[in-house]
Amino acid sequence: MMKDSHSAFSRRRRRSSGAAGLLYPLLGACLWAAVVGYKPVIIVHGLFDSSGEFIHLQRFINVSHPGTNVTVIDLFDRSASLQPMWKQVEGFKAAIYPIMQNAEDGVHFICYSQGGLVCRGILSTLSDHNVQSFISLSSPQAGQYGDTDYLRYLFPQFVKSNLFHLCYTSVGQRISICNYWNDPHHRDLYVNSSDYLALLNSERPNPNSTEWKKNFLKIKKLVLVGGPDDGVITPWQSSQFGFYDDNETVVEMQHQDMYLRDVFGLKTLAARGDLIICSVPGVQHVYWHSNETVFHTCMEKWLV
Repeated sequence: MMKDSHSAFSRRRRRSSGAAGLLYPLLGACLWAAVVGYKPVIIVHGLFDSSGEFIHLQRFINVSHPGTNVTVIDLFDRSASLQPMWKQVEGFKAAIYPIMQNAEDGVHFICYSQGGLVCRGILSTLSDHNVQSFISLSSPQAGQYGDTDYLRYLFPQFVKSNLFHLCYTSVGQRISICNYWNDPHHRDLYVNSSDYLALLNSERPNPNSTEWKKNFLKIKKLVLVGGPDDGVITPWQSSQFGFYDDNETVVEMQHQDMYLRDVFGLKTLAARGDLIICSVPGVQHVYWHSNETVFHTCMEKWLV
């Protein structure tokens, strides 16, 4: 009887030790999160997306940085993402601003695809934002010019070479993708007609350009994520501010006029050491936010 009691006690102790072995690291992680105080992360989706598609990214963040408050903004989902970019900027800004106000130490942005351009609009026009890291996840920051599945779905009667006939009109500028359609063969039309990207990039005179640059440069890090197998962002280097010249040869960011003249702060960020380029091959456009390697390689360290 004594022997059986001792065996039962030993088993209970082993189970207790096993549970403690699992519990202590978890408690430690929670205490670490409380002490470190990870900043809230705000995620802005892209064209035809919705907030429900970012569950993997939310999980990656909460595993690596336990206790992080992650918010995927549920606005302009699906077809509503075709609404004009400035309208989306104002809508997302109204939803995000209270989160910023409640985050004394600031917030981080992860902005995917078209959402990366929405976030640039917010960062440029919001003078009291407190964004620390702005992670632009495969976003057409220098514009879009490609015969992709998205283009064929949206504009079946057009190809990239003639879409300017629609995009560079007042009607076209009511469609989000036309706000950043950048036809390298019709540069003057783009500069004079684009209500969004040409203004953000100060490619035409903008009375707010000095103020917008000052606002944008309040970020602590700009992380530009993209890769050669994206298949949607065209050229893929647009995700890192490279773009076509009029021969459709890609000119990298460092040789672009917007960088050389530092019109909205890219060169300043680079000089500060706060411009990070992260290129990952083998990732198709729709998988950037669910690829764990991309998260660990390009995002994790900037979310503290």
